[in-house]
Amino acid sequence: MATPDFVLELRRHVGHAPLWMPGTTVVIARSAPGCAPIDWERPIAPEAVEILCVRRSDNGTWTPVTGIVDPGEEPAVAAAREALEEADVRIEVRRLLSVEVVGPVTYDNGDVTTYLDVAFAAEWVSGDPTPADGENSETAFFRGRPAPAHERPLPPRRRQGAERPPRGRLSHRLRPRDLRACPGLVPAAAESLVFVSNPLRD
Repeated sequence: MATPDFVLELRRHVGHAPLWMPGTTVVIARSAPGCAPIDWERPIAPEAVEILCVRRSDNGTWTPVTGIVDPGEEPAVAAAREALEEADVRIEVRRLLSVEVVGPVTYDNGDVTTYLDVAFAAEWVSGDPTPADGENSETAFFRGRPAPAHERPLPPRRRQGAERPPRGRLSHRLRPRDLRACPGLVPAAAESLVFVSNPLRD
């Protein structure tokens, strides 16, 4: 979706002054063809899953689903909402991956924002991925290989720390910026599921 109304209202009062904004990133996985259902209680082999990526309309970058958390909204609920709004898929949030400060970011119009980004792993439940809200031009699942090679620089909020793809195995503390590194986004996202061992429980 476009910039939320509450952000536009804030900007009407504070102009370009720095804002502290909650955000969410969600790595959406499903079982790859011919593979067993995902067992979230055990390490997950990257080659056994596919990761959903969306291609941004503004700059052509492939990223996980991301968005801003609305006032009073739980971050995990926001992640599920963004998945439905951006990709027309329903998901079940399974794991907290990390919480990270991103920014400050200065946008082309002069707005300055720092994000507290809450990243989750989630399982695809239903829906054929479609760029549903105009924010993205394509949606697709990718299996254990880089996203399409024709990548462009990441948007400002997601540029920090993504100058090069991650190498080797990721540490247990996955940083959301690692997921945004191209062309290593898909393997990094899949690899993260192996190491994070804090499944969300009811």
